[in-house]
Amino acid sequence: LAPVRARRRRPTPGVEEQGSSRAGRGPRVRVRLLAVGTRMPKWVDSGYEAYARRLPAGWMTLTEIPAAKRTRTTRTDRALEAEWKRIRGALPSEARVIALDRQGHAWSTAQLVHRLERWMHDGRTVALLVGGADGIAPAGLEAAEASWSLSALTLPHGLVRVILAEQIYRAWATLQNHPYHRE
Repeated sequence: LAPVRARRRRPTPGVEEQGSSRAGRGPRVRVRLLAVGTRMPKWVDSGYEAYARRLPAGWMTLTEIPAAKRTRTTRTDRALEAEWKRIRGALPSEARVIALDRQGHAWSTAQLVHRLERWMHDGRTVALLVGGADGIAPAGLEAAEASWSLSALTLPHGLVRVILAEQIYRAWATLQNHPYHRE
């Protein structure tokens, strides 16, 4: 199996101090985005970082999982199993696993805010799983506590990273009474 590469973001001046005082309102939660795929275009990395760095330092991290090698003869189920093994190896122990899946449940912003608030009080790490070209293996979907659909559309995986970072930031900002989100 190929090694998993975790991305560390550079702290933005002032964000850590701001986040640490706000984090005092409840137990600290960490959101881990585990996404199959590496070498994303610069706009994906920039978009993800634009929102992740607005959160308290270390609050949201991205771990890129190498996609399984595919050839004309590679069976999809085997590729999915290989990717699931890599994802499972990168999952933090005791994490709350949420699978991103087109067939999952759609959440409104208000529902995400409510869930994030519960997750913050629970204190467990939240692992958001984004599959590769063929999605997430059935075993991965079964292991998830919830399945979340961002859209009935099939979205590019890089775009999903940006949308997730923005939505997590939006929910967090709402809980902090920050004016970012407007109804």
